[in-house]
Amino acid sequence: MADIILTTLNARYAHCAFGLRYLMANLGELQARARILEFDINQRPVDVVEAILRHEPKLVGLGVYIWNATQSLQLVADLKRMRPELTVIIGGPEVSYECDQQEIIRLADYVITGEGDLAFAELCRDILQSRTTPSSSRPHIIPAPPPDFDRLVLPYDLYTDTDIAHRVIYVEASRGCPFECEFCLSSLGVPVRNAPLEPFLAAMQRLLDRGVRQFKFVDRTFNLNLKISSAILRFFLERYRAGLFVHFEMIPDRLPQALREPIRKFPLGALQFEVGIQTFNEKVAKLISRRQDNAKAEENLHWLREETGVHVHADLIVGLPGEDLPSFAAGFDRLVALGPQEIQVGLLKRLRGTPIVRHDREWSMVYSPHPPYEIFQTKLIDFFTMQRLRRFARYWDLIANSGNFVETTPLLWPAGSPFHGFLRFSDWLYAQTRQTHSIALARLRELVARYLTEEVRVAREEVQRSLHLDTGRSRIPSVVEAPPRQARHLVPSRSQIDGQIRLGP
Repeated sequence: MADIILTTLNARYAHCAFGLRYLMANLGELQARARILEFDINQRPVDVVEAILRHEPKLVGLGVYIWNATQSLQLVADLKRMRPELTVIIGGPEVSYECDQQEIIRLADYVITGEGDLAFAELCRDILQSRTTPSSSRPHIIPAPPPDFDRLVLPYDLYTDTDIAHRVIYVEASRGCPFECEFCLSSLGVPVRNAPLEPFLAAMQRLLDRGVRQFKFVDRTFNLNLKISSAILRFFLERYRAGLFVHFEMIPDRLPQALREPIRKFPLGALQFEVGIQTFNEKVAKLISRRQDNAKAEENLHWLREETGVHVHADLIVGLPGEDLPSFAAGFDRLVALGPQEIQVGLLKRLRGTPIVRHDREWSMVYSPHPPYEIFQTKLIDFFTMQRLRRFARYWDLIANSGNFVETTPLLWPAGSPFHGFLRFSDWLYAQTRQTHSIALARLRELVARYLTEEVRVAREEVQRSLHLDTGRSRIPSVVEAPPRQARHLVPSRSQIDGQIRLGP
C-alpha cells in the first residue's frame, strides 16, 4: 500500500522516468509513504489503472508529455471514474501551457506547471495533513517557480539495480537555456541553473561504482559553462573503462580549447554529442530567434569528425517558417558533407506554449491537432511534399542512421545532391512497399540492392561488396534512442524533442 503513487507512461520500457525520481527524492518525510510505478504507452490503460489502484493510494502524481498525452487523458478519466475521491495531480511540459484548452486539466484535481520538484511535495503535505479530498481554498493550477539546485535532493541513488542493468540512465548537470529558439520550450525564459559540482560528481561516482556505463545527460546546453563541462568531461575521462558511453547535447558553435583537450583524449565511441543545427538558413534562423554562428558550427563539426572519436548526432528540422524545399535540401547537403554519423531529420512540432505560433498566419503554418503536433504544411511546403519529407526522415533513419548501411548509403547518390538522391530513393521505396514501418532488415537489403542495380545502375558486384561489408558491421551503441526527451515538470523529466518538465519533472 502507498498513500502517494508517482507514475507516468514512458515511450518504452528502456526509458526511466527521470522526473519521478526527482519528485521522490524531494518528498522528505513523505518518501516512506510513496511509491514509483512506471508504465509505457503500449500497455492497456485499464491494466495501468488496476496496477495503481491495487496500492489504494490517496494521491496520484502523473507526468504528462507529448508522447503520452493521449494515453494520459484516458488514464486520468478512468482513475476518476473508478475512484472519484482519489486526488490526481498532473504536471509536465504538455500540461504546463495552454491550460484552458485541455480536457485532462479539467479532469485532474490539481495541475503543477513548471518544475514541480518542491511544489509537488508541498501540495502532498497540505492535502495529507488536512483531508484526502481537494480543498476549495487551494488553486486548481499551481505555478512552480524554477527551484535552485542547492535546494534539491539529487535523485541518482533512486535508480534501482534493474534500472542500471536494463534501462537508460538520465543525469543532468544543469537546467534551462539562455537561447530563445521559438520552436522549443526552453525559449520561455527558464533561467540556466547548474547543479553543485561536488555533490553531482559524487553521485556520478556512486553510479559508476554500481556498474553504470552509459550516461545520458539531458542538459539542453551542456557546454555553456566551460568550467563545469570541462570538469565533468575530465571526471569521466579519468575513470574511463571499456564500455563507458556518455551522451551530451552540445551548442554547435561553442567548442573552445578548454573542451577540445579532454574531448580529444576519449577513445573511439565513448562520447556521443547531439548537435542541434536545425537550419543553416540564416534568414530562417533570425526569423525564429535562433542565434548560431554557422561557420563556427561547421568548423567544430569538422574538427569532431577529423580529430576525435566522438559519435556525432546532428539535428535538422523540416517545416520551419520561411524555409522552402531548396533551402532545406541545401542545408541537408551541407550537413552531410560534414560527415556526422547520424543526421536526425525531424518535422517541426508545435509544442504547447512555444512562440512559434506567431508565424502561423504569415507563413500559413498548419499543424496536426494531435500529439506530437507535427507540421502538415506551410506556405512554402505543401501537404504532399511534407508527406514525402516525412517518409524521407523515416527511411533515412532506417538506412543511414541505423548503422546497417554505412558503406551502401553513399551509393544512393553517386553524384550530385545527397538530399535529392535520397529523396528519389525514398519515393521509390514507398511506391514499392506502401509502408514506412515493419520492413524486415532482410527485405530492406533486397530493396536497396534492387534500387541500386536497376534505378541507379550501380554495378552489381559493387552493390554486393558494400552490402556484404555492412552485414558484418556492428553499430556504436547509442543512448540517443531515448524518449522524446524527458523533461522536468510535474512528472517525468525533460523534453523536447522538446520541452522541459518535471511534475514538474
